[in-house]
Order: sequence, then C-alpha cells, then structure tokens
Amino acid sequence: EVQLAESGGGLVQTGGSLRLSCAASGLTSDNYVIGWFRQAPGKSRESISAISNIAGGNIYYEDWVKGRFTISYGNAKNTVYLDMNTLQPEDTAVYYCALAWIATTYSNPAEYDFWGQGTQVTVSS
Repeated sequence: EVQLAESGGGLVQTGGSLRLSCAASGLTSDNYVIGWFRQAPGKSRESISAISNIAGGNIYYEDWVKGRFTISYGNAKNTVYLDMNTLQPEDTAVYYCALAWIATTYSNPAEYDFWGQGTQVTVSS
C-alpha cells in the first residue's frame, strides 16, 4: 500500500523559510507524479507545485508561487521537498503531498490517488 508522510511544518515568522518533506513508501511503480497542495481553514484545497519522473520528467508551479517555493527530489526519488521562502501569514495552511500514477494537469486534486496526512504551517505576523 502506498503511503505518504509529510514533515517539516511548524511556526515561522513572516519572511521566514521552511522545508517540507514528503516521503513515499510502498510504491509499485517507478513512474509517478508527486504534488504539493495546501488547505487553509474555510478554503478549498489549493495546488502549489508538482514534480514528475514520467517521460523525461517535469516540474509544475502554480503562477502565484512566483519563485518563492521550489520543489525538488531528495537523494532518493521517493522523497520530495518543498522549499518555501518569504513566507507570509496568508501561507498559513495544512500542507499535503499527494501521488498520482498519471496526471495531466498536475493541479487537479482529483488526479491524485494517494494523500498524506498533512503538516501544519503557521506564519505569524
């Protein structure tokens, strides 16, 4: 069974940085997409970024990321990082990673087959 585990969330001041990690286990294929999403209280789940090792690989960012966040693989490709810089109070949310065997838009949560439990990020003003 595929399992995803996020870590690295916490409390940070405005302008600070955090690195989130997503560790995938139980994988039955070497080809997949890992995406990062977030959900703030009272809001719908929002796409942030995705990284794929399918067909030569691809990296996707939502326009609003504007260079503040960077997605990357760890030494093992079953670990994906999300480096977040210049954090603002509006970045406060639960951050989730998700895995899709096939994804076309990268940003649609419905394309993802497995989800982690989430990690809380709180940015204080």
